[in-house]
Amino acid sequence: MKKSGKDYIVFPLDFPSMAEAKSHIRVLGDRVGMFKIGLELFIHQGPAVIRMVRDMSPAGIFLDLKLHDICATVFRAMDRVADLGVDLATVHCSSSLDMLKSAVQGGGEKVGVLGVTLLTDNDGKTLSQGGFQEQFAAEPKKLVMLRAKMARDAGCKGVVCSGWEAAAIKAGFGRDFLAVTPGIRPAWSLTPGDDQKRITTPAKAIAQGSDLLVIGRPIRDADDPAEAVRKVTDEIETALENRVPL
Repeated sequence: MKKSGKDYIVFPLDFPSMAEAKSHIRVLGDRVGMFKIGLELFIHQGPAVIRMVRDMSPAGIFLDLKLHDICATVFRAMDRVADLGVDLATVHCSSSLDMLKSAVQGGGEKVGVLGVTLLTDNDGKTLSQGGFQEQFAAEPKKLVMLRAKMARDAGCKGVVCSGWEAAAIKAGFGRDFLAVTPGIRPAWSLTPGDDQKRITTPAKAIAQGSDLLVIGRPIRDADDPAEAVRKVTDEIETALENRVPL
């Protein structure tokens, strides 16, 4: 089934309260493909927020907890996640291959596991400060590809990566291996001092092969979030029309 522009949009419910989240679900519920639930709201409300999204919208649900612990703990945690009825859930690739395998085993057939390769507010300087080898600090894409291979080998459904790496991910691991891209900034929303470093536009991310685009601030901070989503959807659909098959 061919995806429409809205199906690529993941809107993060990065709000401190259920009321604010509910307000945005009410406006965007049939305008985006998926809602992402992160740490802040999930810690505050727990599984209730998942039930709220499911009751209010036909959109998919992406639980972004970025699990990172010993294998046994991650297995048990993902086993619980699988019972929540979400479509996707994240784990960090910065641990071991065995941990990623444990996450996939815990999720079973119920939830797609995504490996987080490198946070989009990290860059070469961050890696250097963290003691990584110079080859990775000089070219973070090498670390992303190494971690993506781990995720693929572990059986993950895909990875979270910046738009800068999406084409290489698709070329290296196949079109069915998901490339989920945060740090998306439409040209009309760019502002000085953005804390995200490895950002790209919706059109460029689509051209590079991204399957899902996590778009928060440009929509959340807009005077009219529904209009912002319409503009992003139009940009995505134009990019899809012009995209060269990978």
